Amino acid sequence: MKNQTREIDTYDSATSRSLLYLGPRDVLAPWTPLFQQEGWDVIFATGPEEVPGLITKTAPMVGLIAFGERELADNGRRIEIVVAQAPALRWIALIPREAAERPILRQLIGGAFYDYHSLPIDGKRLLLTLGHARGMAQITADAMLSEDWEANRGHESEMVGASPQMQKIYQEIRKVAGVDAPVLITGESGTGKELTAQAIHERSSRAGGPFVAVNCGALPANLIQSELFGHEKGAFTGAHEKKLGRIENASGGTLFLDEIGDLPMDLQTNLLRFLQEKTIHRIGGRQDIHVDVRVLAATHVNLETAIKDGRFRQDLYYRLNVLQIRMPPLKDRTGDIPLLAQYIFRRFANEKGHRVKGFSEEAMHAMNHYDWPGNIRELINRVRRAMVMCEKFLISPVDLGLERRTNSRMQVTLTEARDNAEVGSIRAALAQSRGSVTVAAQQLGISRVSLYRLMEKHGITKS
Repeated sequence: MKNQTREIDTYDSATSRSLLYLGPRDVLAPWTPLFQQEGWDVIFATGPEEVPGLITKTAPMVGLIAFGERELADNGRRIEIVVAQAPALRWIALIPREAAERPILRQLIGGAFYDYHSLPIDGKRLLLTLGHARGMAQITADAMLSEDWEANRGHESEMVGASPQMQKIYQEIRKVAGVDAPVLITGESGTGKELTAQAIHERSSRAGGPFVAVNCGALPANLIQSELFGHEKGAFTGAHEKKLGRIENASGGTLFLDEIGDLPMDLQTNLLRFLQEKTIHRIGGRQDIHVDVRVLAATHVNLETAIKDGRFRQDLYYRLNVLQIRMPPLKDRTGDIPLLAQYIFRRFANEKGHRVKGFSEEAMHAMNHYDWPGNIRELINRVRRAMVMCEKFLISPVDLGLERRTNSRMQVTLTEARDNAEVGSIRAALAQSRGSVTVAAQQLGISRVSLYRLMEKHGITKS
């Protein structure tokens, strides 16, 4: 790229700062030197037919479309086709001020574009919009999985999040993975407790061994003992052959006991004996069987309350709770909801309608202001359903089933909505960059001075 500083060249070696422009050349050409000075490589498309090839060649994250007389005359139908062909870009519309009052164009811009800019161009204001658009695109791409989770890429066990709350969880996982002591993972249903258990296993010395998960609340009471400890042939009616239990199958690896708070009291006694002696008895067997296994447990139940109520053994609690990780509810994970929503959208992209390209600003606002009682599990459910049911370019709160739930809670002005978006973007960038203002500013496409000014405006600190 020309006219860029060394710092920008170094940072952007792995990411694109290409800016794709479609429209009358004389609209943007006077501002090209300024954009290049700020690190943008402006690419002009002479017509809609060039757009797919230029996207493949230059991999831009942001696109500008200027609505000329032809587009205004046909109410943007040509533009609709272009946007549908490049759903990954953050598109920004350049429109005459009076055109913003046309209902059809308002619907198109609101449903298919990241933002719009009224003509004539205000260079500094448009640069800020471009920076926000690229910043959100970069944060979404970078924060899907941090570098530490690369070994898990492409599997269901991926952990997504750049919030301070999740950074703390990542640090705790690294610490407990290095030892062999039991870990108790607590938190509300749907917060990702099993994913955390898998992450611990995969980063431990037992990663080459099996990971065996048992949902203690889902097994019938009369089968739990056989499932956990196994049985010998003829031990009871129907036991036609020897069966190894889940504990024995996990030998050399990790046993994950989910919903441990639902385990019956008599089985709690047997489990305690196994934790103390590292041996088991199959049902109908007489031989002590040594099992080398690490135990991880999880529960959404308050076990200390269960102990007081006589539903859980205190000695078993202390055996399981040597180390503890508490998973935060989704509503408390600052800035993670947009990242998770975008990740789910990409993860299940084969299920979406062919026109659907992402989320509207209203949908993101609705998700950010919803309490998510079902946590990540509920978010996955709502996003997947919206991807199928959405009939427009962008998913709306109605598609997510959140319009009634959020409208009654909070009405915000456009200024407040933009402030909320700025705060979320800045906090996510700072979390992803581990507090580095320089790197965060680069991710957001703005200068360090501008980022400091925004941080001061919103009362955001690096910690």
